[in-house]
Amino acid sequence: IAYCVRKSVESYLKDLDGERPHPLHDMVISSVEKPLIEMVLKYAGGNQTRAAELLGINRNTLRSKMKHYQIN
Repeated sequence: IAYCVRKSVESYLKDLDGERPHPLHDMVISSVEKPLIEMVLKYAGGNQTRAAELLGINRNTLRSKMKHYQIN
């Protein structure tokens, strides 16, 4: 996973060609976090408590992130 992130960020920075980048942290986190949550929820059969445990976060935090990313 780290290799893929490194290659993607490297490619993004190279493609900027002198342009000012968007805030990288927010861009990377939002690009990774939504599909991560979706896949873990699917793996957990929709069980939010189990998904939160797998993610290592509180269930209320998971619910907040689901609302933010509009994940049902």
